[in-house]
Amino acid sequence: MSETAGPTSDHTGRRTAMPSSPGLIIGVMVVAAFVMILNETIVSIALPHLAREMDVDTTTVQWLISGFLVTMAVVIPTTGFLLERFTPRQVFLVAISSFAAGTLLAAVSMGFPALLIGRMVQACGTAVMIPLVMTSVMKLIPADRRGAMMGTISIVIGVAPAIGPTVGGAVLALLGWRWMFWLVLVLAVALLGFGIARLHVPTTTRKTPLDLLSVGLSAVGFAGFVYGLSSIGQGGGILPPWASIAIGVASLCVFVWRQRRLQAENRPLLDLRTLNQARYRLALILSLLVFMALLGAGAILLPIYLQNVLGHGTLAAGLALLPGGLTMAAIARPVGMLYDRIGARPLVIPGAVGMTGALTLLAVLGASAPLGAVIATHVLLMSSLGMMMTPLMTDALGSLSDDLYSHGSALLATLQQVAGALGGAVFVSVAALASLHPAGTPDAAGLRVAFFVAAGIGALGIVVSLLFKRPGVRPVEPAPVVDGGREG
Repeated sequence: MSETAGPTSDHTGRRTAMPSSPGLIIGVMVVAAFVMILNETIVSIALPHLAREMDVDTTTVQWLISGFLVTMAVVIPTTGFLLERFTPRQVFLVAISSFAAGTLLAAVSMGFPALLIGRMVQACGTAVMIPLVMTSVMKLIPADRRGAMMGTISIVIGVAPAIGPTVGGAVLALLGWRWMFWLVLVLAVALLGFGIARLHVPTTTRKTPLDLLSVGLSAVGFAGFVYGLSSIGQGGGILPPWASIAIGVASLCVFVWRQRRLQAENRPLLDLRTLNQARYRLALILSLLVFMALLGAGAILLPIYLQNVLGHGTLAAGLALLPGGLTMAAIARPVGMLYDRIGARPLVIPGAVGMTGALTLLAVLGASAPLGAVIATHVLLMSSLGMMMTPLMTDALGSLSDDLYSHGSALLATLQQVAGALGGAVFVSVAALASLHPAGTPDAAGLRVAFFVAAGIGALGIVVSLLFKRPGVRPVEPAPVVDGGREG
């Protein structure tokens, strides 16, 4: 993106601030996204503690994670519209403000319903930030350097939820669960102030109408589908599980049909032409399996295993997950640079094999496993996932034309979060149903079965990874140039 040398004027002739450098723009967005997504799983280590304190069962309390993810899946489809209709600066400030408001509500909540609502308000802000970062990278960074930059983004999307349990365990042990939100609130307010003062992005906007029917269909579809799967482990919820799943699937089918119709008028909420690209479809499918393993098994099942089965405290359990998160962070940019040189296939195949092997090992470790073995297995899992995340995101978005970046990133981020919520709901429900404990609390037997189910998902990932084409010579696209648009 070219930079202007001084203040610019918008279409009304009003002088605006000089656009920020691409490095500053992406840096601020990356830090904000990291804080937001860290918060996604920071409470996972505290789920057993919160279940006892708020007198709810395990399958209910896990909605502090799954509810967050489902809310994101409901909101993210609207970001394609938001990024066309409003400037990046406006979207960023609204996202941070929403996140801060939800964090405050969670910090002062006096019961489970208020805490869950606070988490869902937080998720509204987080949902907008992820596609904003992805779209900004695709527009600001030349094609031959996107892999390395996406490596940084994968640190946000993959490492932040991976180390969330570690941070949460330390805060819970030293200060109490409310401080998991007070500390995050301080960071959110600081980022809001910095964004107001320094974030200025040159851009153009387009007045497109928001299709409220599409928003409603998306919300009912994603929420109903995942809620129905989650309620299986509880023996039913507000509706029978099969009814929730059926309503969700039917709503999603109508949603897809409506987007196809709106595409003819150039005003879809979520442009599904992205799915016409084979590279995008393949990367999307494998990304869904990766996020089921990352969030469902790594961020939800594993903390339960460390505490309920192996008997470790929250601090020890959180610290046990730190090496894996740091390993993923360490390899993210090198993997991105490797992708720029060799493509996706040589990275995703060994990554899928390692993911499957790690999940299988977690299934067979059992109730007497030494902590060192669990840590080593988690490191294998996270390094394997790290080998896949950057290539998948870059390959998916790199196959699209410029006008589809925002919609492609929105669809990718939406389904990643749905997959994470789906993994958590399915794996926890399987663990509860297969447990020998009369109350359905996941025990060693139930978690063993759940990890084997996760390993089956990994095996499917191996099959999908083999479908990636061998790398060839890819043309280097010139860096995009922004025509004199208005500053955001």
